[in-house]
Amino acid sequence: MSDDRLAIFVDGLNLRHSARALGFEIDFRRLLSFASQNGTLLRAYYYTTLSADRDHQTVRPLLDWLAYNGFTVRTKPVKDWDDGEGRRKYRRSIAIDLAIDALDIVRRVNRLMLFSGDGDFRRLIDVVQRHGVHTTVVSTVRTMPPMLADELRRQADDVLELDELRSRIGRQSHTSRAPHAD
Repeated sequence: MSDDRLAIFVDGLNLRHSARALGFEIDFRRLLSFASQNGTLLRAYYYTTLSADRDHQTVRPLLDWLAYNGFTVRTKPVKDWDDGEGRRKYRRSIAIDLAIDALDIVRRVNRLMLFSGDGDFRRLIDVVQRHGVHTTVVSTVRTMPPMLADELRRQADDVLELDELRSRIGRQSHTSRAPHAD
């Protein structure tokens, strides 16, 4: 095991959609174990948005498990509004919350692992790198369209292909009891 101090940041919706597009589900107990092999895990964050009643009921068991098993869970309600032409628009973004937490911990870590392919995080990765922190992005280019934005892939120090981690962080129905991303 390395002497590195590590923080992981999981964009819950992005990771769920990426894994599902690849045909598997994430086992968060195994994900924590995998991350811990990359250094001393100082903090694990999980971010998601919730719709009023529907998402809250189906996701609550996962969020509770994560909170009791080492994750700092951050949730935000989905914002919806009328666009002025009678259409409902929805905003599902946790990017600001994730960026604030990453910048808050950047002086205490020397490795940051981001489970997201969202190109909006490119600038965050750039700033984190300027603090001397090694960055790893976990996402996939094996879906159509690719879930990993090209600008994020180019910015990160390392990129891990999610599909290649399937055997290490994927749900194994016969052995794992940890909740998975539904």
